[in-house]
Amino acid sequence: QVQLVESGGGLVQAGDSLRLSCAASGTDMSYAMGWFRQAPGKEREFVATINWSGHSTIYADSLKGRFTISRDNAKNTAFLNMNSLKPEDTAVYYCAAAPTVHIMMELTTRGGGYWGQGTQVTVSS
Repeated sequence: QVQLVESGGGLVQAGDSLRLSCAASGTDMSYAMGWFRQAPGKEREFVATINWSGHSTIYADSLKGRFTISRDNAKNTAFLNMNSLKPEDTAVYYCAAAPTVHIMMELTTRGGGYWGQGTQVTVSS
């Protein structure tokens, strides 16, 4: 059973940067890793995903250039670096693991992967 634990969330000001971490256990890190977010009253949305080797990444179009996903397989950890944060980035951020990046991008509708419990990110104006 894959278990994912997020950390690094918090309260920041607009323009600040934040780094989220996702510690994975119960996997040999052959899974694709990803990040999603859910703002109050909104559906959970895809943020970014990275394949098992770290050589392929996919981002939500609206977040390209500000957010960067990475992974350290030796530490069983994935990361999300967020720069130039905006109040509209306020959400609970969820880490996810799935067999492939394609399954990851359909995780909210078709399942097939694992979720962490989420970490709150609040950006004040």
